[in-house]
Amino acid sequence: MSEQKAIEGVIEGVIEEPGAEGVTEGVSEEREQAGGAVAGREQAAGAAGEREQADGVVAEREQVGGAVAGVGQEPVPPAPRATRASRPLRGALRWAAALAVFAVFGASTAYGVTRLERTDVPGLGTASDGRWDYPELVRPPLPKGRPAPFASSNKATAHYADLRELVLPAPRGATADKTLAVSHGWVKTGTFLDEYPLKDDRELLGGVFRDRGLRHIAARGWTTADGTRTRIYLLQFGTGLVAGEVQQEEFAGYDHAPRTLRGAPSTELDGRFPDTWQLPNVTHYAYDEPRPYGAEQVRQAYLLAGDVIGLVVQSRKGDARAVPFQQTVALQEELLG
Repeated sequence: MSEQKAIEGVIEGVIEEPGAEGVTEGVSEEREQAGGAVAGREQAAGAAGEREQADGVVAEREQVGGAVAGVGQEPVPPAPRATRASRPLRGALRWAAALAVFAVFGASTAYGVTRLERTDVPGLGTASDGRWDYPELVRPPLPKGRPAPFASSNKATAHYADLRELVLPAPRGATADKTLAVSHGWVKTGTFLDEYPLKDDRELLGGVFRDRGLRHIAARGWTTADGTRTRIYLLQFGTGLVAGEVQQEEFAGYDHAPRTLRGAPSTELDGRFPDTWQLPNVTHYAYDEPRPYGAEQVRQAYLLAGDVIGLVVQSRKGDARAVPFQQTVALQEELLG
């Protein structure tokens, strides 16, 4: 009997609590549905915020005990029921979730396109952006039993394929450079050293090449219709370790090229060269000639790929355009990597 009075006291306190109209309506509905003697217990459970059904007698007694212990405390209102007003919100959330899924799918598709190999995109772009029309790149076959330059079994990171076949071919419509268009594809060390106008540089590099065991130099050059002249040299050493030392000591500069090329008395690091074109096993140092130019602007880039050091030079009267230079360097890296 005392338990029944305590429950009724809690119910009366809830009904009289200011601003608790929603709770009162919930209690009235539950009394109408449950009916009989158990209605009072179900109302007390609803006022305490419990979701147990009226037929859970043991759970109800525990709830009643809690209610009796906290008669003087403010009751916890029941969880609000879903209304029609919440349906538009749920619909909006569904649409937001669907849009998020499409956004993720679209981002992943775009990522897949940007990660395509350069050889999968003919010409690396359209002709309208200034890029040249290069033929499809094909790496020469490896000798039987020889690994690729960056295979785990190739400790020397050596290029066993014919180095002459690793020089980038000229774009369509270009005219071959007669000084580099030799039938056997190799050039003498002096031909490469002629790119440097200072006698001290030529003598120093000549001694380095002899001491470090330079094996041979492959080269190719051409001139395009707009007057841009391109020269590419590939210098091969005994191992990747030796080539890396020569590159760091003689051809790598932090903010300018350490050696002066003909036509480029001053240089600066080419900050506009896209870093995204850097291949995992190939490094490059690209330099530009700052204004004011002389008779022509000269762009240059030194590459390192295993046992090979590469030099790409482009020059043009007035100015040498950045796009074909970047394209040429990137494709040469692709062949060496």
